Amino acid sequence: MVNATVERSPITDRQREVIALIAAGCSNDEVSQRLGISPRTVKAHCDVLRQKLGVRRRRQLPIAYRILTGEDPLAQGLDPPRSGN
Repeated sequence: MVNATVERSPITDRQREVIALIAAGCSNDEVSQRLGISPRTVKAHCDVLRQKLGVRRRRQLPIAYRILTGEDPLAQGLDPPRSGN
């Protein structure tokens, strides 16, 4: 069961980008490099998103996002991660 607060606290565009990159299989370090933010900031976004979406694990974020919003997190227009980088 997803216990979310999305209606009270909308997900920001930056948080959507973080979710999309997580859905694409990026690590926090890869997300930080792709978005030009620190790994610590990525972790903070994940912590807030876990609370907003009512999940415990990082890997659950894209699934909960899709269930709650009906949006595909991979359809955010971000290029997929490159293997070997």
